[in-house]
This record gives sequence, structure tokens and C-alpha cells, in this order.
Amino acid sequence: MVKPTSISLKKSKSSQVAFVPQDHKIFMEEAYNSAICFKLLQDLGSSDIPQVKMVTKKLNNMAKIEQNMVLETINDYFMDNLELSAKHRYRLFQILECIILEAPQIQEDWGERCIGLALENMTKTTELEDIYQDAASNVLLAMCKHSWNLVFSKIEEDFLTGIFPHRSLLYVLGIISTNDKLLTPTQRDHWQEQLIQIGARSVQFLTVDGWAKSLMLAVTRPDQTYMEQNPEKTFLFIYYGMILRAANNSSMVRKHLRSLLDTSHQSLQQREGIALTIGLTAARHLDDAWAVLDQFGRTGPLKRILNIFNIKEEEDPKWRWASSTILLSYGQMATKAKENILPWVDNISSRMVFYFRSSYWDDTLKQSFLEAVLLLVGAISRNEGAHSYEFTQVPELIDSLLVLMKKEPQDTLCTTIRQQVMCAISGLCKLRPVLDFKKKSKILFTCFQSVFKLPLVEALEKHTCLLADPPDIQKLYMDTMSTLDELLQSLITENPKPEELHFMLGHMYSWLASEKAHERQRAVRCFMVLLKFLAQKAFLDTTEEFGRIGHPVGMLGMLCQDPDKDIQQLVLEAINYLYQILLYQKGLNASDLFRNVGQSEETQYLSKQEPIPMPDVPLNPSSHIIKEFSKHFSLPQMKDLTRTVMDGLSSNLDFRMETAGDMLIVILEDFGPWVEKVSDISQMLYCHLTSIDSVNVKKKILKAITLLSRYHTQELVNCFLDYSLPLDCETINIWRAMGLEKLTAPKVLHMLLTKLQERPSLAEVTKTKETEPYLDSLAAMNTLYEIQDCHEYKEAVQNWYPQLLLGLLTQLHYIFELGLLESPKKNEASQKAEPMPSPQRTSLDSVKSLLYTSGHWKDFAQLELQGAWDLFSSFDTYNQGVTLIARAMVHNSCSQIKGLLYQTISNVEAKPERDKKVASLFFTEFLNSPVMLEELPKQAVLSHLHQGLADPNPSIRVISLQGLKNVIFDSEKGNLLRAQLPAFLEGFYHDNEPVVIRVMSTVADVLYCLGQQGTGHQCQEIALNLRNFFDDDRDKVRASAISLFGDLVISMEGKDYYTLKPQVYQSLIPLLMHLKDKCPAVITKSKFTFYRCAVFLNWKLRHTLFCTLAWEGGLSARHFLFSCLIENGDEEFQIHLSQALRYLHSRHRNLKISAALFIGYIICYYPDAIFQKARDPDLALFYSTLEELKQDSEQAIRDFATKHIIFLDEVSKMMH
Repeated sequence: MVKPTSISLKKSKSSQVAFVPQDHKIFMEEAYNSAICFKLLQDLGSSDIPQVKMVTKKLNNMAKIEQNMVLETINDYFMDNLELSAKHRYRLFQILECIILEAPQIQEDWGERCIGLALENMTKTTELEDIYQDAASNVLLAMCKHSWNLVFSKIEEDFLTGIFPHRSLLYVLGIISTNDKLLTPTQRDHWQEQLIQIGARSVQFLTVDGWAKSLMLAVTRPDQTYMEQNPEKTFLFIYYGMILRAANNSSMVRKHLRSLLDTSHQSLQQREGIALTIGLTAARHLDDAWAVLDQFGRTGPLKRILNIFNIKEEEDPKWRWASSTILLSYGQMATKAKENILPWVDNISSRMVFYFRSSYWDDTLKQSFLEAVLLLVGAISRNEGAHSYEFTQVPELIDSLLVLMKKEPQDTLCTTIRQQVMCAISGLCKLRPVLDFKKKSKILFTCFQSVFKLPLVEALEKHTCLLADPPDIQKLYMDTMSTLDELLQSLITENPKPEELHFMLGHMYSWLASEKAHERQRAVRCFMVLLKFLAQKAFLDTTEEFGRIGHPVGMLGMLCQDPDKDIQQLVLEAINYLYQILLYQKGLNASDLFRNVGQSEETQYLSKQEPIPMPDVPLNPSSHIIKEFSKHFSLPQMKDLTRTVMDGLSSNLDFRMETAGDMLIVILEDFGPWVEKVSDISQMLYCHLTSIDSVNVKKKILKAITLLSRYHTQELVNCFLDYSLPLDCETINIWRAMGLEKLTAPKVLHMLLTKLQERPSLAEVTKTKETEPYLDSLAAMNTLYEIQDCHEYKEAVQNWYPQLLLGLLTQLHYIFELGLLESPKKNEASQKAEPMPSPQRTSLDSVKSLLYTSGHWKDFAQLELQGAWDLFSSFDTYNQGVTLIARAMVHNSCSQIKGLLYQTISNVEAKPERDKKVASLFFTEFLNSPVMLEELPKQAVLSHLHQGLADPNPSIRVISLQGLKNVIFDSEKGNLLRAQLPAFLEGFYHDNEPVVIRVMSTVADVLYCLGQQGTGHQCQEIALNLRNFFDDDRDKVRASAISLFGDLVISMEGKDYYTLKPQVYQSLIPLLMHLKDKCPAVITKSKFTFYRCAVFLNWKLRHTLFCTLAWEGGLSARHFLFSCLIENGDEEFQIHLSQALRYLHSRHRNLKISAALFIGYIICYYPDAIFQKARDPDLALFYSTLEELKQDSEQAIRDFATKHIIFLDEVSKMMH
């Protein structure tokens, strides 16, 4: 027991102090401190744990000041109190260990005492068992810091006695072997040498049965105290391996290794220990180790469990993980055998792959395989001679590693398996032979898939929040990303060529376009880090041009407007490094593209350096990127960039599509003239335009087409014609975009006309009927039809009007030749689509549209009201239709006659007969225009007509002959014709209807032949006679008279206005009434003649009047016509009213109704006139007509009649 804590001083010392006061004071202080230390050592035996902790802290602090005093007191306390409890001694050893570890140095004598104290107690048996021994052993281990040689010599004395070592010695040696911090590098090397010597000196013990059995028992005995972390067992495996390594008897080595393999493989430490022993043995006995492992795998229990993928089928758990042991053994063999392993690498690799693929897959097997591969890779990389070997099994190893990567759960990140796999592959990639592109592609695809697709870090943390010991997800994630970076750097380091870089970056492009922001961010980060590595190392081969640099520039540029600000930051950094690489490749001084970008958090994690100052970021960085890079790009690089940006237009991300559109516009503005394969680009643009929904992107694509058409009009026209049969709204927008620029629109129009005129002959069409070679011509016609009214082409259409009109009319002739009266089917897709109009209809509509939309509506109006378009429904009447078009232009003094005149002369000289025919018809009609003789001498005109007489085509000869009959060539002919008119007028009254009609037709021909000379004063007589037949009971006579009156009005326009004016005014009410004639032909003729009368009288709103006559119907249309008549003929009001009242007496109901409606209109606006001018019988008839109209089938007419009867009654009362 410990004595009371009273302090007693020695007399000899106290007497000495009396003579030396200063020494006495020091002595007293030392004695006092010693007493306190003694008291504290006593208190360590207390059961009060808090007090023990406090005492421990005080003793440690005291030792820092008075180290020797504390050590002496502890030593004395041990010596003076031999009966201390084991727990008390245990705490004293802990204090002693702490003091020794924290002491900068220990005096040699105290070191020896501490070592002796530790050796004395570490083998004692107490109730604390191993804990007490380990505490004493830890004191010995602490002394290694100060007296390594002394410690080792003491251990060696006790270890090599021939008796199996005590566990505490194994514990000490195990800690020394596994704790790297315990020894300095020099001491560690010395320790390895000593281990080899210990192993060599212990070989003799293997022949001693007791010793060998004790070794095997200790190796195989499960340790429940330390579970998987037993340092003495770890050393036993090392010791065992060192002994077998030093042994010279091969049979004995194999025997012991096989015995070791026949033990249980259930414990992790056991598997690792067996592998370590085999590895150490292989340092000198590689053949034996290989043979034992091979034999073990081919026979015995392991052979039975291979290829059993349901572990429950194997009942004995000790063999469950034997494959893992073998895998670890191969890894240790590679590590320990050093340079001797190189010839064995392929064999070892193949066996590792075999056991990995043939064994039951669980976490143990996967981890063992990974560790084995990492050990193998590490061993190879440390051998300088590795580059002289070719390792054929590397691809198989990589495939197995990639399988591991694929098996990792995609939604969690809890282990370092991904890191280990990528680390192993990084090492394997450095070996020969060099991996092919297919294998590299598989590596990149698998790694990117496994890492980039991980959920957000926050989501990963949620997955691990319920784990007992969750890992640091943030660190684990960043380490995984860093390992991926190292893998990429390893790959590019092995082949630092631009082609290799393009290959690697190509596997990231799909991730840069991912719809998930965190996947894009990870891809951009890897992209940036790889480029940073190459830029800062100036590592890329400069002997080859980076021909595909346009691809990464385009991909990064499209991310400049990413909604994620972190991605924007990473992109700008990546662009900077890529720009530096480009300049380095060009041999220029590297500079930055953007300033004030700073570094992203990702970059700062990778590098603690200060951010590099970079160029200011413009508002539109993508455009800035294009402009700066293009300064240094070669033509192929610009092509690559263009293709990349084009592909970006089909992205699923709106911001990428819009940015791609902006970039494409910048490219075409600067690079447009040098773009190649324009047809392919045009097709891509069309596909993008028709497949996307974004209006903004569509506008950008159309802008790109505008720029492209500036330099490549022909190619674009050829391409887009393929999509113009039929045209959809997108194709129309494309054509409009092509004509947006003032200089381009005429070129487009000219090329379309050229395509229109590329008309294969009927014989050629028959030969190649399956391919339908005329489709391009039809497509050009469709396109011209659609763009005529577009404001982009307005000016061009005016300038090319003659060519367009003649070209479209000739096209109609060509369609009749081919018999294309139905819609052609271009392909199967078109058969499923909505049927397009027939070519004949489209061609005719094109002519109509050209006349109406190009400012020549007067010509169109005359033709529309004449019903001239019906003549183009048959090839037999085609010539008449063309003639009426030319005649309408002459009648309306069209401004395009001059241009058409010269174009017809040019076309007459053309080879195709149809072109000559159309030109001849126009030329002949233009003889009636004053423009003809203003532009051409009469002799030149005659020459052209005579040339037509010699044409082999009879139609052209006939047309030319008709032209020669024109009065401009003989003024006397006009007088002769006019002299015949009185006789013709008598023919109007012939009893035979056909004769009357023929006479009227002859008078019409005379009027036409007279042309500019006109009928003179006879016009009034002709008009007066014709008006008598407006109400003729014979439909054809009525129609012929009205039609001839219209021709007369036309012939007199601009001549003898006042002579014909009264007759024209008096014809208006009859014409207005006959707009509701029972005969359709009369209605048509009445419309035309009424309109020509309005033109002759120079009415206002003639265009509206034409539209009403041509297409409007109903009561509102009639009211407009009534208002035009009254407002433009105030002086003739009485005549009009009286004429209308006479029509109330008509036998024809439709005429009577028309008169009633007209009079009703007057009643509303001119009620006084009715009662002043109308007689009582007229009013009675008007009332009865209104009563009749109340029963009309049309509701509007019935309402009109009812209201007007009431209104008329009220007005009548007021008047009377």
C-alpha cells in the first residue's frame, strides 16, 4: 500500500543547505516539487475518473518543466511500491509514454531505465491482460524516437532466443512495421534491413515442430479483442514472409505457403496477411509463389466455388473470399518482387481478371481486385524498365475495372471505388502497347457516365445522412473529380497531339449539351481543367495544327449565355486557356481573351494561386470569341467551327440554340465568302428551321440565310428549290430572307427565272419519267408565285417584270405541253401531305398575282371582268388568253410595255418555240400601242413581222400575218374600215340572230383594227344603236351588244370624250340592271362594260369598284355601285332615275327587283326626287314590286322591302 503523503527530507541534504543559503533554497524547491509529483502519482490510483484526468494533465505539464524530476519520481515510485495495482501501473505507463513522446530528448541513462521498465512489465500477466502489456509496450515504442538502436537491440535479444516470441514483442514489432510516423526514413530503411536479417536467422526455427506450430497457431488464431486491427498478427505475417523469403528450400516454401492458403479466408486481416506473406516470399521465390497460387486455384475448395454466383450455395464461410486472398496475393507479389515482376505481369493480370470475373461479386471481391490492381500498377510504374515491355493483358484489366465503375450505384457516392478505378486506369494507360481509340473511348464514356451523372452534392449528402459513420461527401466528390482530371491528364500526356485532344474533348460534348445544369457544370469543369493543364504546361505538340479546334470553340461559345453563372465563369476560363493553346500552336505570345473573370470556386479548389488577370468580359462574349479566334483560324478550322455552331441549332436547350444562332451570324458576316459545301449547310438550316419552335432562333436562322445568300445565291436557290414543291410557310420565309438585301433579291429572281426556263422537252421527260426532270421548273414557278407579293422582292419584281410575265406565260404553255393538269407526286412523303394545287392552276395564279400585286391592277381588272382567265383552262384557247393580257396592257397604257417590247424581241430570237409564240403574240398586240413606233422604226417592226412569216411554226406565221394587217402600216386602211361601219350597223337589225351576233363581232374586229385611229364621230351612232339591244330578249344578242359597247368605250378612251360621254351615261343604268341578268354571259359582259365606262368617265375609287364587281355580291355591294353611280353623275341624276323607273315595268323579275332596289336607295337619300319625277302609275308599280319583294327568298331583300314600304308611306304623308 502507498504510505501517507507526508514529505520527509534527508538530513544530509538539509545540513548542507544551512551552509549555502542559495543551494538550500533550490533544494527545498526540488523537494517540494518532488513531493507534489509523488502525491500526484499516488492520486492516479483513484477511482474518480475526472480526478484522474486532472492529475494526468498536471503531471504532463510538470514534466514539460521538470522532466528529470518527474522521471526520477516515477522510477522511484515503481521501485518503492512493488504492490501497486495493475490499473495504477497501467496509468503510470500511460503518463510515462506521454512524457517520452513529448520530450525533445531523453538522457541516455533515463532511456535505459525506461526501456528496462517497459521490457520488465510488457510480458507480465495481470488482470488487465493485453491492455497492461500494450501500455508497457507503448513506452518501449515511445523510446524509439530517442534510442532506436538501443530499443531494437533489446528487442532482438529477446526475439531470437529459439522460443516463440511473446505477443507483446510481436505487438511492438507490429506497430513499428505499420506506423510510418514512428521512424524516420533512414530508420525505416534500416528497419527493413533488420527484418531481412531477422527472417534469415529465423529460418532454422521452421524445422522445430513446436516453434512452427506456434507460428501457424498464432497466424490463424482469430483475435476477438482487436478484431481486424491486430498489430502483432500483422507482424506475424510479415515475419512469416521474411522467413520464407530467406529460406533456400523450395519444397519447404511451397509447403508453408499452401498450409497458409488452406487456413480460413473469412477475416479481412487474414486475407491481407496471407497475401502479404506470399508477396514477401515472392521477392526471392517468385516461381514457388506463383505455382502455389496456381495450384490452389485449380484444386481444392476454391475450384468448387468459382463460377458460383449465389454465395449461399457455398456452406463453409472460410472459403467464401478465397478469391479475394488470391487477388491480393498477386498484388503483393507484384509489389515485393520489384523489377523481377515485369515478365510476369501478363500472367498475373490474366489470373487477376479470371478470378475477378469467375468469383461471386461482392464488396470484398471488388475492393480486393481494386487493391490488387493498384498494387500491380504501382509496382510497374516504379520499374524504370517497364517501357521496354509490352503488357498484352492491360486491355482486359481495364475492361474489368470499367465493369466495376459501371456497377457503382448512380445515385450515391459513399466509397472511393470510382477514384480507385480511375487511378488504376491512369497508371495502366501509361503502359505499352498504347491503347487504341476504341478502348480509350470506352474508358472516357464509362468514367464520364459514372461521374457526371451523379446527383447534386446536396442530394448525395441526403443519401448518406442516415449512415452511422457518413463520409465527407463534399471532399469525396471533389477528390473524385480531381481523380478524373488526373486520368484525362494521363491520357493526353501519353499522346500530346491535337488529334488526341480533339478525341478526348469529343466525349465531353454531349455532356456540355446536357439538359441538367450540374452535368453541364461538371463537364465544363473537366474541360477547363484539361485545357488549363495543357496551357500552363505548354504540353501540346506544335508540329501538328490543331485542325479541329473549331469544335471546342463552338461548344464552349454556345455556353456563354448559360443560365448557370458558375458555368459561365468556367466557360470563360476554359476559353482563355484554349486561346492560349491556339496562340502557342501558332508560335505567338500567349495572351488572355477575357479579363476580370477571376477563378471559379472549382478552380480555386484545384489551385491556391492568385487569380490571373484576364480581359474584360464583353456583353456578348460568344460573338467576341468568334471574332478573336477567327483572326488566327485557318480555313479548315473555320469550317469546323461553322459545322459545330450549325449542330448547336438543334439543341434541346433554348439558350444554346439562340447563342448558336448569334455565333453563326457572326461567322457568316466575316467568313461568308469562303464557306464551302453551301448546299449541305442550306439543308441543315432548313431542317433546323422546320424542327424548332423558338421564334427568336428562327429569326436568327433566317438572318444566317440572308448572309449566306449574299455570296452563295446560286447554291441556295438550287438547294431550297428542292423544298419548294409545294412550299410551306417556313420555305416561304426562307425565300423572303434570301431577298432581304437589296442587291441579292434581283439575283434570286434571275436565278429562279433561269430555273423556270430549264424545261426538259417532252421526249426527255418521256425517257426519264420516273425522275420527273421538270420538277425544278415547277418548283421555281411555285416560288415565284409566292414571293411576288413579298415586300422584299417588290423592287426586283418591277425591274424583272417583263421577264417574269413572259416566263410565267411560257411556263403555262409548257405545262399544257406536258399535260400536267394534276398535282405531281414528288415522293412518298408528299403523297401523305396535303395535296398541292395543280401546276396549271399555280402557273395561272402566278400570272394573276404578278399583274395584281406589282401595281398593274388595271390590267388585271380588265382581264378578270372579261373572264379572260377561263381561256387558260384549255390549250386551244391559250393564244386568246395571252392576246387579251397584251391587249389589256395596251388599253391601260401599261408602264411595262416598253420593257416587254424589247423582251419580246429577245425572246423571238430564242430557240424554244413556245417562247417565240408568246413573244409574237405580245409583239403583235403592242402594234396598237403608241410605244411601238416611239421605240422602233416602222421598218424594224415590219422586219420582225416578216421574220415571223418565215418561222417553221405555222402558229407564229399566222400571228405575224395578223400583225401585218395593222393599220399603222397603211393609214388608208383605217378610212376604208370606217367607211364600212354604217353598213354593219344596219346588220344589227337583221332577223337572223347568228347574223346579228356575227355582225357585232365584225364591228368589234374593226374597232380593234382601227386601234389608235378610232371610229371618229361614228362612235355616237354606234353607241346609240347598241343601246337599243341592251334589253333585247335574245341572250346572245344582248351579251354581244353590251360587250361591243365596252369595246367601243375602250377604243374611244383619250379621243372624242364629249362625243361619247352622253351615251356612256345613258348606258349605266341598263348595265347596272343587267348585273342581275338571268344570263351569266350577259352579267359578265355587263360587269366589264360598266367598269370600262367608269374608267372612261374617270370615276373615283375605281379599284374598289372593280373588286365589288368582280367578287362582291349581296345588297351591300349593290348599294356601293348605286352610290358610285349617283356620286359620279350628279348631272345625270334625273336620267338615271327615269331609266330606273322604266325598268320597274320590265317583264323580267330580276331586272324589276334591281330597279326597285336602286329606287329604294334613292328614296333613302333623295326622297323628294321620287315624288317630283315619278308618276302615279310608276309609284303604284314600285309599291307592288316592293310587296313582291317581301316574299323573296333572301332575308336581306325581304327586310329591305318591308322597311321601304313603311318609309315610303311616311314620306308620302309628309309630302301631301
